[in-house]
Amino acid sequence: MTTGTRGPGRPRTEGHDERILEATLALIDSDEPVTVNRVLEISGLSRAALYRRWPTMTDLVAAALDHGRSTIDIDASTDVKRTLSTLLFGDIEAARGKHYSDRRFRKRVALVMDNPELQQAYWSSHVRRRRRAMTLALEAAVARGELRADLDVDAAIDAINGIFYYQAVARGAQFDDPETLQRCIAAFEIVWRGMENR
Repeated sequence: MTTGTRGPGRPRTEGHDERILEATLALIDSDEPVTVNRVLEISGLSRAALYRRWPTMTDLVAAALDHGRSTIDIDASTDVKRTLSTLLFGDIEAARGKHYSDRRFRKRVALVMDNPELQQAYWSSHVRRRRRAMTLALEAAVARGELRADLDVDAAIDAINGIFYYQAVARGAQFDDPETLQRCIAAFEIVWRGMENR
């Protein structure tokens, strides 16, 4: 990140990002192809305004798929397992974001699985950033001796997140179903036992 005066060109107008993202999401949610012309038509903005913000449509769709998701914040100084359990098994709507519905989650999975370029863009621009809080929390727990010194933190996060993706993608389960929740909790306990410093 650098600071200083802005380079040449017109400054961004407040609210344009939101209008473009909302137009893109409207197309995604209605199962319409996301094209430049349709995004511009719905948002009422210019092609230049769009490309100043997102150089490619892949970048725009990746940003739209994460739009409305809550920022993850984990206090790494406390009991990490309890904090993660509350985050994962507490209020699902609060954890995801109240504007990030189950349908949008499933749509996101379908879109990225169908388009490897979008999948990589989404991973690079959003998923890695969202994993950072969990990474720091698990690293802090390793440093305190609560988790194994040889723990592969990245693999551990994959295993924890995989619990939920399997329920949604393979089982087609709903996260508000008590049986689904209990399966997820049981799986989390199994993974966590393998992570603990015993």
